[in-house]
Amino acid sequence: MNLAVSESLPISESTSAESTTSESTAPEIRSVLTIDTLKGLNRRSTTKGALQLASHFLILGISGYVWGTSFGHWAIALPALILYGFGFAAMFAPLHECSHRTAFDNNVLNDAVCWVAGLLSFYNSAFFRRYHKWHHRYAQDPDKDPELSDPVPQTFKDYLITISGLPWWWGKLKSHTRVALGQLDSYPFIPKSARAEVIRSTRLQLTVYAIAILISIAAHQPWFVLYWLFPLFIGQPILRFVLLAEHTGCSYDRNPFTNTRSTMTLFPLGFLMWNMPFHAEHHLYPSIPFHQLPQTHQQVKQYLAHVDSGYVKVNRDIVSNLSEA
Repeated sequence: MNLAVSESLPISESTSAESTTSESTAPEIRSVLTIDTLKGLNRRSTTKGALQLASHFLILGISGYVWGTSFGHWAIALPALILYGFGFAAMFAPLHECSHRTAFDNNVLNDAVCWVAGLLSFYNSAFFRRYHKWHHRYAQDPDKDPELSDPVPQTFKDYLITISGLPWWWGKLKSHTRVALGQLDSYPFIPKSARAEVIRSTRLQLTVYAIAILISIAAHQPWFVLYWLFPLFIGQPILRFVLLAEHTGCSYDRNPFTNTRSTMTLFPLGFLMWNMPFHAEHHLYPSIPFHQLPQTHQQVKQYLAHVDSGYVKVNRDIVSNLSEA
């Protein structure tokens, strides 16, 4: 069995017999893509994954260098800082891809990159994999989808607070601390068999941060803040702006054709997000690797209820609906 499929959500779990309009006219997932087509789209590629990851790190390296050597020349330094910070925040994308074990045709490599990407983006890979598995299994189920534990903005003030990233930072600090202390009872998506791994992984991650802070203090240099913490703080609002579009305003049901949005965006953003803007396609077929999602979109777009032209439009619509409410 293809491990990418076994580690991702099984196709039968990611859909119901609903459609974009009504239950009686619903397309079945298996009728949208044939088995042979899906088998071809499911092919993972270590080469493509490695090129994507190397390009992501190259963007981080160049923008970080410009940011660190251009203080005082703010017309250059500020754009570099924004790109550098979003590069760190967008490490969420390889974390996400590797949590499905679809970035590379090697699961040891998938797991290693997943951990490093989580380290750089302030997620923990062992925790996120279990959390995200439940998100796919129970997407948009108000009682079971763990993503819905974060309140959806109801007012414009709520929207601004969400986009700021401040609730995300507070949530990550709380969850990392709880997990490191072994307090996992409030996380039903983490089975008892995985608790030791999740605790160990989180403690190791926090240890790496502590070592980085100590090195900065010992060198009397603000390296930890200047080259990671502050840039990530700057980059998070852009990531919130992107992630808020994935399900907000979509249906609260088990219909994958209506409960998830795909957003057509500019190439640079789609590239840094590892094609995650094709999010409805990903929820329909979680076993399909990132590099195959544009092709998947061409074959399934006619069935999708939410395909929007850009994140500015989606967020404008979200704000407009808040105003109406």
